Amino acid sequence: MNNRIKELRARENLTQLDLAKLVDVRRETIVFLEKGKYNPSLKLAHDISKVFKLKIEEVFVFDPES
Repeated sequence: MNNRIKELRARENLTQLDLAKLVDVRRETIVFLEKGKYNPSLKLAHDISKVFKLKIEEVFVFDPES
């Protein structure tokens, strides 16, 4: 699964820590998400999408080839 978190954070001028606080996770979780080393729970994906005012599928992209 790929995601656009880093791009969206930059657009909103948010640090990893800022986003982590907004969705109530540790900064390391955001780091792992951005690197594609962690798949979020549905709740976390929803919370992150809500921060950016986007649909989940606009933030997280499922790539069956990867």
